[in-house]
Amino acid sequence: MNLDLSFYFAVFLRRLHYFIIIFALVSTAAIAAAFLLPAVYSANSILLVEASSIPGALSAPTVQAQALEKLQTIEKYLMTRTNLLRIAQDLKVFRDMDKMSPDDIVQAMRGATQINKNAGRGQATIMGISFEAETAEAAAGVVNEYVTLILQADLEVRTGKAEDTVEFFRQEVARLSGELDIQSAKILDFQNKNSDALPNTLNYRLNQQQILQTRLANAERNIASLKDQKARMIAIFESTGQISGATANQTPEQRQLDQLRTQLNGMLAVFTETNPKVVLIKQQIAQLEEIVKSQLPSDPTGNPAATLLDVQLADLDTQIDILEEERIKLIDELEALKTSIDRTPANQIALDALQRDYSNIQQQYNSAVGKLAAASAGEQIEVRSKGERISVVEPATIPGKPSRPNRVMIAGGGIVAGAFLGAALIVLIEVLNRAVRRPTDLVRTFGIMPIATIPYMRTPSETMMRRTAFVTILLVAILGIPAMVYAVHVYYAPLDIIVGKIVSKFGIRL
Repeated sequence: MNLDLSFYFAVFLRRLHYFIIIFALVSTAAIAAAFLLPAVYSANSILLVEASSIPGALSAPTVQAQALEKLQTIEKYLMTRTNLLRIAQDLKVFRDMDKMSPDDIVQAMRGATQINKNAGRGQATIMGISFEAETAEAAAGVVNEYVTLILQADLEVRTGKAEDTVEFFRQEVARLSGELDIQSAKILDFQNKNSDALPNTLNYRLNQQQILQTRLANAERNIASLKDQKARMIAIFESTGQISGATANQTPEQRQLDQLRTQLNGMLAVFTETNPKVVLIKQQIAQLEEIVKSQLPSDPTGNPAATLLDVQLADLDTQIDILEEERIKLIDELEALKTSIDRTPANQIALDALQRDYSNIQQQYNSAVGKLAAASAGEQIEVRSKGERISVVEPATIPGKPSRPNRVMIAGGGIVAGAFLGAALIVLIEVLNRAVRRPTDLVRTFGIMPIATIPYMRTPSETMMRRTAFVTILLVAILGIPAMVYAVHVYYAPLDIIVGKIVSKFGIRL
């Protein structure tokens, strides 16, 4: 066992140059990269979504959206190509930007930006923004520009939505007001066209119908009575030659004449015709007969009774004609009333439909007016920043030291990795080497017991060549590797960009 350990130790010493070469290559490259990689400064800011300072019970906010949804929307707006290009060009974020394409700039800006959102039930909604740049001023400037854009976008979204809401309800109120005017005009036009058959005058027209029917019945009864009276007068005259029951139609002189004749008949029963009183009454009767005769139309037959009958019949006919005209008028009025009453139910249905439409529009109008008032209050809340808004909890400050790279860790990691890889290379070479190098290998492989072992003796020239090659490789590792790394960094592309492309391709974030 001791022989094996001494053998492996001797092998390790013989292979030490491999270890030194690999260790030198890896550690030198790591140290060179650690010192050539530019310093990266990181600045960050914390934003908070604050709740509305006005209780919702007093005035509901116009802009109602989930806080996390609002942050996601603003993040999409913030990471647009236009914003990233403008910020990068204004702040000169990257070196040699003239050599970078717009796509490279946008990709680098997005790769250097990190946005974290934290939200949950019963927890505050917080957004953290960080940016890495080669200078502290650029990192802080980009983050502050991000914050400015976020606050501006939040204000524009809140006030814009509030103004759009107010304008919408203002237009809705104007539209509904116009519809109310149109509906009112329709109702008024319908009432004007059907003023004689409106439901609100139905009871009045029914009462008028009863009154007219009563008047019509009275007129028809009076007409029948007058016609009956006329027929009786004609019948009495034809049978007796006298007029009976016509005193009502006599003139005052005729009635006075009848009275004097009656008085004369009574006096003749007592006195003689030569009595002065009888003579006086006869004279008065003669005078009244002349007056009555002058009042009566001329009669070719000379029959006063016939003349009086004609006068009374003419008077009755006149009364009958007047009553007939009144009857016809009453019938026409009753027919018009009946037509209007028959039209009333249909008008009631049509008017109820118009009123119902008007009431529906009125309710919508009242609701729109109430919502307009609420939207106006919500607009004032958003304009005065009293609603839900994004505020800055911690602004970005210029960092005092770079956040990466960690040069000590990179260099230390390179040294440890170089030592590990060097040792691993030696072990791998020994595992893969199947040559016979020890007496035990002869015994195990061929079954031959060696008498003695003679070591390989190198000539001085071989020893010099091996040492020269080792020193050359060592110098190349110590000087050539850093020089090559520096040349790539200066003349090809900065190491940070190369490393960024490599890690982004593998999805790694340093």
